[in-house]
Amino acid sequence: MADLLAQGAAWLGEQRGKHLASMVTYRRGASEADLAATFGRTRYEVEDEYGVRVGAEVTDFLVAAADLAPAFGEPEAGDEIVANGAVFEVMALAGQGHWRWSDPHRTTLRIHAKQTGTRT
Repeated sequence: MADLLAQGAAWLGEQRGKHLASMVTYRRGASEADLAATFGRTRYEVEDEYGVRVGAEVTDFLVAAADLAPAFGEPEAGDEIVANGAVFEVMALAGQGHWRWSDPHRTTLRIHAKQTGTRT
C-alpha cells in the first residue's frame, strides 16, 4: 500500500511551488539557478556572554529539494539568494545550522538568510 502521508506532502509541496512561491535566483560563486521559493521567517534568541537574551529574525526561503539538488546539492553558508531586488546571504543560526528540512519526508528545504544588499 502506498504511503498516503508522503503522497499528500508531495502534493502540498507541488501546490506551494505553483501557487505560493516567487521566482528567486540561487547563487554559489559563478553558478546560479532560478528556483520557485516561498518566503518565511524564523525568530530565534541567543544569550550573550553576560546572560542577556537577544532576539533576532531571519528571512527563510522554502524550496523543493528536487529543484536545488541537481545544481547545488545542499545549501552552503555564504550562498546568495536574489529575490525582489534584494540579495540575501545564506547564514547559520546560532546552534541551528543554515538550513533544515521543512517536512518529515525531506522534500522541502527551509534555508535561513539575511539581507545583505540589493541586486548586483
